[in-house]
Amino acid sequence: MKRVVRQLALLASLAPLVASAELAPHVPGELIVKLKSGNKASLEKQISSLGLQMERTIPLSYGDLFVVKVPAQKSLEGAISQLQDSDGIEYAEPNFIYQVNDPYMGGMSVELDNYSTNSSAPNDPSFGSLWGLVNNGSNEPQRSVPGLAGADIDALKAWDITKGSRKVKIAIIDTGIDYNHPDLKDNIWTNQAEANGKPGVDDDGNGYIDDVHGYDFANDDGDPLDDHSHGSHCAGTIGAVHDNGVGVAGVMSEVSLVAVKFLTGSGSGTLEAAVKSIDYATKMNVDLMSNSWGGGGFTQTLKDAIQRASDAGIIFTAAAGNDSANNDSSPHYPSNYDVPNVVSVAASTAQDTLASFSCYGKNTVHIAAPGHRILSTVKEGGYAVYSGTSMATPHVSGALGLLLAQEGRMSHQDMRERIMATSEPVSALRGRTINSGRLNAFNLLMDIRPNRPGPKPGQWQRIRLSDVWESAHPYVDNANVEKIFSVPGAKFIRLVVKKFDLEKNYDFIQVTGVNRQTVVEKVSGAGTDYTTDYVEGDTLVANFKSDSSVNKWGYSVEEIEIQ
Repeated sequence: MKRVVRQLALLASLAPLVASAELAPHVPGELIVKLKSGNKASLEKQISSLGLQMERTIPLSYGDLFVVKVPAQKSLEGAISQLQDSDGIEYAEPNFIYQVNDPYMGGMSVELDNYSTNSSAPNDPSFGSLWGLVNNGSNEPQRSVPGLAGADIDALKAWDITKGSRKVKIAIIDTGIDYNHPDLKDNIWTNQAEANGKPGVDDDGNGYIDDVHGYDFANDDGDPLDDHSHGSHCAGTIGAVHDNGVGVAGVMSEVSLVAVKFLTGSGSGTLEAAVKSIDYATKMNVDLMSNSWGGGGFTQTLKDAIQRASDAGIIFTAAAGNDSANNDSSPHYPSNYDVPNVVSVAASTAQDTLASFSCYGKNTVHIAAPGHRILSTVKEGGYAVYSGTSMATPHVSGALGLLLAQEGRMSHQDMRERIMATSEPVSALRGRTINSGRLNAFNLLMDIRPNRPGPKPGQWQRIRLSDVWESAHPYVDNANVEKIFSVPGAKFIRLVVKKFDLEKNYDFIQVTGVNRQTVVEKVSGAGTDYTTDYVEGDTLVANFKSDSSVNKWGYSVEEIEIQ
């Protein structure tokens, strides 16, 4: 009976996916197409022969993309397949829809604490509520439990070294920025050619008219004023002005914030607008792009845009997402793109734990930063407390901005390695980020690398097993199978599960040390090429257990990794 009930529940949960053709949210009937060879005329001829329609051109600095319309009676997947098989077409993808990454947004009116935590702190009256910068254990806004003193980014010590520079340009790719906000206006980038030019004219010849403070790709005009608040909140965490006697203070006292709007007042935007935004920021040669949004599936269009930014020497910080999911097995985009400039950010709390909503991934999320109950600027000159990996990301963007102000650009590999190696080790983040660390801006600037007793990222040695450890396919009821893996001399050891398909939350592979007392990880659900958390010492004990219910494909382990 239990098996039948659980199978019915499983079918019910799958029904919405079947109905939606298993595609992530996208603009109905729209595909983005890239040509491999040929020209627009040849593409129009091809799509016409397939019963499709050329909708518009997406002009970009590196070459055009095209939006193709698929009629309602034709499936999107079928059209993609036909286009992919056509000569001269490199790819065709849905015009995905992205959203701001927020699980909770507080009201526009908040009651602020008016005190500072340190005599050397800025005189901004609500600085004392910014626990992410200075955490005294009792200054978290709307707090319900005490925080952990010192669980912050060490901002005051970092500012003894540098408070930033207006030479550093950071693009906030989001819902826009309230560039008139009293706490932001002095740090807003201004395109002087456009500001001093004629309205309605592309005075600087960059292809965009009246982009005085950035550009709005949601509405295709030169006014990226925030009509939502999310982008302004991110901007304030990065660069709210210090010592101006109002509101809050950002990680950087001086910075040039470039407003690049592609998300509408409702908090959503298209792949087309996202790619245009990244292309614009790349053309304007910003130093860093801060991205607190996500959605869609994997898209070559977006990955290529981020890669071009990387090639231009621009860092791309990205929120890890707010689905409480493991990004190693359930990728979140754009934070999961394997491009050298991407820095994926999880959210930590004032108690120095991983926020309950935060996505994580020991192989795909680089660092955690304060992202729970964060006070910052919002539209129309206001302030609000928000939570999300969206709020963690600008802490990292600001810290990297300080590093850019101090040392200039460096290779993406070096910058990414440095921000992880200088992070503060936090036990609650073990197995949740690549280096189990929370951002520390002072350590980052000084290149101070706390001792980490655990394994070093990038130094794992993979060993192929002489005998594959795998279940029957499908596995049996009430399985209880133990396997011991031992490599004499190893300091750390972990499994590489080639493939697993187990009844989620009921059947699992349990990983422990040789004493079998501490469970390091339980692997359940489905995935491929998954590396487990590590066990200290030269011996790992794996135990597969199933109940008397649904029996799926099982698992296969062909390799282990050691240090």
